[in-house]
Amino acid sequence: MNLNQLVADIHAFRGYLKAERGMAENTLLAYVRDLERFAEWAALVRLNDFTKPTLKDLARYLGYLHELNLASPTVARHIVSLRMFYRFLKLEERGDATATDLLGSPKLWERIPGVLSPENVEALLGAPVAGDRFCFRDRALLETLYATGCRASEVVGLKLADVYLDAGFLKCFGKGSKQRVVPLGRPAIASLRAYLAEGDGRTQFAKNPTEGGPAHVFVSRSGKPLTRITLWAIVRKYCDRAGLPRGTSPHTLRHSFATHVLAGGADLRTVQELLGHTSITTTQHYTHVDRARLKAIHKQFHPRGGQADEATGTS
Repeated sequence: MNLNQLVADIHAFRGYLKAERGMAENTLLAYVRDLERFAEWAALVRLNDFTKPTLKDLARYLGYLHELNLASPTVARHIVSLRMFYRFLKLEERGDATATDLLGSPKLWERIPGVLSPENVEALLGAPVAGDRFCFRDRALLETLYATGCRASEVVGLKLADVYLDAGFLKCFGKGSKQRVVPLGRPAIASLRAYLAEGDGRTQFAKNPTEGGPAHVFVSRSGKPLTRITLWAIVRKYCDRAGLPRGTSPHTLRHSFATHVLAGGADLRTVQELLGHTSITTTQHYTHVDRARLKAIHKQFHPRGGQADEATGTS
């Protein structure tokens, strides 16, 4: 097997995803890492011809992934990466995608996203207190995460020019650099105003910026933009203080935002737009977490919706 050619093709595939598919950098890197693992396996088993793998070859690779004890979603993503790679090679008239199209993904459990109750959200948002070194910044950060449902990468990448506090909205850039407008509630606007005006020396950072400092909303003491890792650590700090579960993360606030908006009566299409989902199928996962509301709607509007409750003597 020509390993050098496989590595070159993976590099070309990365360029294709970035230039022609407009794929987000983090997703692109994940696919490339998956394919690099495939290249390692192909070299290990001395795969005869990587451009035309058989279904038997790919079944062996799938077994190899399972031996690594990878989670089912991770294995599924590896298969998606392979399918996209071989379709790319087919476009280039250099490969056969038949076997990868026949390879079935492992069954994925539709897991209910972790969601905080409104009371727990309030406890988290109130966790930064006056004695904290970055109280204003952290409070504004948490309020923005919950008020908008934005991804962690979208919040740390937020620029001052994209925040319109008087109008009550902000612009953010999601996967594939797709732009969307997200409303801000009054608590989030108030927290952002306090932070951007004087809070934690934010105006001082703007006056004496380091490279990349003043353009970003959320910055460190040195004026540099926060990283996603730093954001995760900040959320973890206040979750511990509020006594919330260890698994709570910035993405939990995104899940909570979606669930609470749906529970308040918003339709799926609106939530899809707010979250920046390309497919409404992704948004539909949030309908699983509010079964009580679905039962209430059924009881209210179905002609025989209340019969079960009457039979059991409940209301």
